Amino acid sequence: MKLQKSLACSTAIIALMSHGPALAQTAPQAAPQPAAATADIVVTGMRASLERAQAVKQKSAGVIEALSSEDIGKLPQSSVADSLGRLAGLAGERRAGRVSGISVRGFREDFVGTTMNGRELIGIGDNRGVEYDLYPSEIIDTAVVYKTPNADLTAMGVGGTVDMRTIHPLEHKRTLVVNGTFEQNGQKSKNPDFKDQGYRVALSFSDKFANDTIGVALTAATTSSPTQDQYFSVWGYDKGAITSGANAGKYAPAGIDISSRSRVLKRDTLAGVIEFKPAENFTAMVDALYINFADQGISRGFIEALPIAPDGSTVISSNATAITSARTTGFNSVLRTDPLDKRGKLKSFGGNLKYDPASDLHLSLDVAHSESTKRDTRAESYSGLGRAGLTTQGPNNIRTYNYGDNGLTFSNNSQTYDNYNTVRLAGPQSWGGSLSPIAALNQTAVIGAGGQPIGFAQAQDGFLNTAIFDENLDSLRFAVQKDYEDSFIKHVNLGVRYSDHKKSKVNQGYFLTASTYPLDGAIPSSARRGVADVNWAGLGNVVAYDALGLINSNFYTRYDAASLEPDRMGDTYTIREKVWQPFIKADFEKEFGGVRMFGNVGLQGVITSQRASGFNSVIGSNQLDIATPINDGANYARVLPSLNLNFDLGSGHTLRFAASKVISRPRIDYLNPGSSVKFRNNVANVTNTDPGLGPWVSTSGNAQLRPYEANQFDASYEYYFARDGFISISAFYKDLVNWNVATTTVRDFTQFYIPGYHQAVSSNGSTIYTPATFKGLNTTYTGGLKGEVKGIEIQASLPFGRFIHALDGFGIVGGAAFTDGGLKDGTDVPGLSKRVFQLTGFFEKGGFSARASINNRSKWLSEDRGGSNTISPVNRAGQTLVDAQIGFDFKQTNIAYLKGLRVSVQAQNLTDQKDTYTDTASGLVTRVETFGRNFLLNLTYSFF
Repeated sequence: MKLQKSLACSTAIIALMSHGPALAQTAPQAAPQPAAATADIVVTGMRASLERAQAVKQKSAGVIEALSSEDIGKLPQSSVADSLGRLAGLAGERRAGRVSGISVRGFREDFVGTTMNGRELIGIGDNRGVEYDLYPSEIIDTAVVYKTPNADLTAMGVGGTVDMRTIHPLEHKRTLVVNGTFEQNGQKSKNPDFKDQGYRVALSFSDKFANDTIGVALTAATTSSPTQDQYFSVWGYDKGAITSGANAGKYAPAGIDISSRSRVLKRDTLAGVIEFKPAENFTAMVDALYINFADQGISRGFIEALPIAPDGSTVISSNATAITSARTTGFNSVLRTDPLDKRGKLKSFGGNLKYDPASDLHLSLDVAHSESTKRDTRAESYSGLGRAGLTTQGPNNIRTYNYGDNGLTFSNNSQTYDNYNTVRLAGPQSWGGSLSPIAALNQTAVIGAGGQPIGFAQAQDGFLNTAIFDENLDSLRFAVQKDYEDSFIKHVNLGVRYSDHKKSKVNQGYFLTASTYPLDGAIPSSARRGVADVNWAGLGNVVAYDALGLINSNFYTRYDAASLEPDRMGDTYTIREKVWQPFIKADFEKEFGGVRMFGNVGLQGVITSQRASGFNSVIGSNQLDIATPINDGANYARVLPSLNLNFDLGSGHTLRFAASKVISRPRIDYLNPGSSVKFRNNVANVTNTDPGLGPWVSTSGNAQLRPYEANQFDASYEYYFARDGFISISAFYKDLVNWNVATTTVRDFTQFYIPGYHQAVSSNGSTIYTPATFKGLNTTYTGGLKGEVKGIEIQASLPFGRFIHALDGFGIVGGAAFTDGGLKDGTDVPGLSKRVFQLTGFFEKGGFSARASINNRSKWLSEDRGGSNTISPVNRAGQTLVDAQIGFDFKQTNIAYLKGLRVSVQAQNLTDQKDTYTDTASGLVTRVETFGRNFLLNLTYSFF
């Protein structure tokens, strides 16, 4: 409150001063330019990109970072996300083998505002965060990261704001560029029906017409980018697996999910800008963006429990806290074939009018519409040594496992799964408890090994998960700028923005039962694709078949999970937000004794009406889901003051200070007002007495949450010793005054128990297990938590030729961020790495270029897709990514027809860095993904 009052007073005082006489009649002089150590030379490529980005940073009124394309359609790295992740104070997050997410000052992208050309940008993700890798580098000319806000920013975030900017064709030279890239995964595809090679092709055009009054810029790009993943995961670590002996109470892996995965991202993009300037005082611009993408893949491997003898007799080795090697007692392995088919579209249209009725008065009007759709399908098809419970089912599989830094590896497996004559297309485990109400599954013709008919418990042969997201954003912004030539106040901006935002999720699911039920059958010959390789985990080869083709061909009967599982309707919702944002900002500038003071001060109001609809979902006495509609919401208003104060000390030295209040709107999934009570009916959960590993789980949202809020303070020193060289050090402090968090408590679920339904059945159907506990975990979302984040950022851009002429062309650019803090309950801020380092060394001269980059970040809290299309937190271990590139630009050669050609070769992840996740309680590895190296050959040709 003190911060708000003090900055509000400053805004009012400065606004009043703008109507009075100037404090001094001498006009402020332009900032002096530092002298270069050597004669300036014309530079291109990365060096030119660094120069342009440095100029944007130096002229800014706040603490920012900037990147600029080396030329139209060519950012310094291969993607927008990768380029942003190399800026000081930012960190990229690799997902599914490619950098997609971005953290700014320790806050992941859900807490970062993102705009394109100053307009709020919606993503195609599950939440608010933008998936930056979906935006091809060819459409971006410049990106600016606001670490300290201005009052007129349309989208703020607690972490900061990322503004991606396309070109203005009237300000750009005539250009026609074709860009082609060939991609080769260093890790060979282990799935016979997926390739390890890809491509990217882009065409960029910009020109001016009608005496330079009309400008047109168009970009078209298509991408097919593969990734390969050796995927290891455990269900968790159980301290109750061994109950007696020397190893009693030690952590043991409960089960595994291990597979060889192949994916391909296909993306088509069209972007266009038309700019019209018939007079100096009027400009109209229309822009559009269309992205159509499909992320498709396959996962083949095993999911199974790892039971060991309760007395520890099958343990081979252990340490003080955990079992490191053991022989399992046997489990009928489930061979999983999981297709991925994620498709989405993003459309964005905008129009902008600028009119100057007078030389000191500027009006602007901006209207925009954005919409996105995403259908994320993740299917499961089960096979193994026969349907659970059948007398013909094969024996349990017994394995030996060993724990290491990369998780578990296996040996001495008693069964193999690479023979189409022995592998059967049916569920080897009795996981179909939720199918109890389906009368069609009750039969008496086939009697199982336990003497009972094969029934609903043995009828689950797969599952089809589909999450459907739809999002729309309409916005209107009007602003007036008044200039004051001979005044301390240079400009006053006054305006208002209105936005109407809607996002919905439909959580669909279908249980799959094969057409051979209640028997099992061979995999149809038309679906067979050979074998997939899981030898890297010691699991041998496994049969490979087209599971998605079988699902789409009606080989399986589908049973709607929305009527059988409460967490489907409980996770189906619509969120709508209507926001008014009035703002006023004053830009000021004054010189005192040779020191130029400049900056801005302002206020932004955020007046929000948020409404949400969903369902309270629970299984009724008829064993079917009862979904009761619920509506909720809240109204709130916030005042966000901001001050950016800068001192140009001359000779390239600049001091910056800033203070502001910032917010991020609540997470979309947290605002879901619905709830659900779920029972996990597999034997491992039902027989576990630990509430955290038992069968009972419930969740409930909170549509009355208020935004995440922080008061932040910044100080920065920057020294620009050349137009292509600088050093800086920044410090910041964020006082988190409201943070929304997931709260988990132990709850008694006795009131929901339905005898004969809430149970598990053994794989042979002979044993029925009732819940070992009626205690489970309930998760809800609350606000009011406080915390703090603080940090120091150091960065430098050092062209060696400025110091030693013989080293002209060599240079380094890098940064280091040391960030600390957390929430008052002891939990971490999502996205915060305590240490982030970036370093790029480069050489460019005579057309030849070479660079090598290293990016390191320490461990951080993130999230990932969990069961039933939900989002779950994960702990990611620190990682170091090393890339390198060499290239040649033929512009400086004497070969006329090659003057527009650039050739480069890039190698990514040279050290084969793995993505590692760890368990909070034990510190043991829970997941490891190995993607291998990646190689890119790029050819770019500029026709003019």
